[in-house]
Amino acid sequence: MKLRPLTGTITALVTPFSRGKVDYADLKKLVAFQLKGGIDGLVPVGTTGESPTLDYDEHLDVVRAVIAEVRGRVPVIAGTGSNSTHEALHLTKLAHEAGADAMLLVAPYYNKPSQEGLFRHFSALADATDKSIILYSIPGRCGVEIGVNTVERLRAKYSHVRWIKEAGGSVDRVDQLKQAMGSDITVLSGDDSLTLPFMAVGAEGVISVASNLYVREISRMVRHLLAEDFANARKIHRRLYPIFKTLFIEPNPVPVKFALARAGIIGSAEVRSPLCEMSAANEKLLVQALAVLER
Repeated sequence: MKLRPLTGTITALVTPFSRGKVDYADLKKLVAFQLKGGIDGLVPVGTTGESPTLDYDEHLDVVRAVIAEVRGRVPVIAGTGSNSTHEALHLTKLAHEAGADAMLLVAPYYNKPSQEGLFRHFSALADATDKSIILYSIPGRCGVEIGVNTVERLRAKYSHVRWIKEAGGSVDRVDQLKQAMGSDITVLSGDDSLTLPFMAVGAEGVISVASNLYVREISRMVRHLLAEDFANARKIHRRLYPIFKTLFIEPNPVPVKFALARAGIIGSAEVRSPLCEMSAANEKLLVQALAVLER
C-alpha cells in the first residue's frame, strides 16, 4: 500500500459533547474549520478526543464521521491504542475497515510492559494492518517510554511503522531517534510548546492540541520550520507560547474545549467524568491569555 505523508501540522481533535452524547454536528463543524485553516492531517479519538471515556460504538462512529467529512482531503489518523493488545487489535482492524489512513498507537498504560512486551504488542498491531502506524510515546501518562532500540526493531521489521509522536518533553530523545535511524524515522512533536526545538533537531511536524483553535497560526509556524526559516517561526512561537502553556493548566482537553466553545467553534465545553469543568481561577487565566491573542 502507498503510504500518505504524515508531516506538518496535524490536529488532535477534541470530541464535542452535548448532554452526555457525542455532538456530531459540532464535530463536523470543527473538521470543516480545520480544513479551511489548512491543516495537514487530523487525529480523531486520541487522548485529546477523550478516547478513554468513549465506548466502542462511539469510538468508531467518531472515526467514521471524520473520514466522511474529510473526504480524502487530508490523512485521518485514528487513535486505536489501548493497554490491552486484544482491544487495540479490535479497534485497529475496525478503523482500517472504516477507511482511516493511519493509526496512532499509544504505549500501553498502567500495566507498564517491558520493552520486549512493547515490541510484541506493537508487532501484533502492525501485523493486523498495512496502513501507516504512528507510535505514541508519552511516559507521563503511560508510565513507560517506547525505547529507542524498540523503535529501531519495529522500524526494521515493518515498513509502515516509520513515525513516532514524541510527548516525553525531551529534545535529546529526538536527537537519539534521529541519530539511530535518520530519515528512516519521522518524529512528530507531541507538545505544542516544544514544536520549535523538536523541529530544530529533526522532527517534521506536530500533533497539536492548540491547533484545534489556532490552526492557521500553527500551520504557518510549522511551514516556516520545515523550510528552516527559524526567524519567522520563532516570532509565531513567541506569540503563541503563553497559550501553549495555559491550555494545559488543567487536564487536556478541558481548557481547549473551553476555548473552542468561547470562540463559537463548538457549542459546549462539556467533558466526560472523571474530567470536569475548569476552576473559576484557571478559567480567568485562560480568558486573559486568549484575549491577548485576540488583540
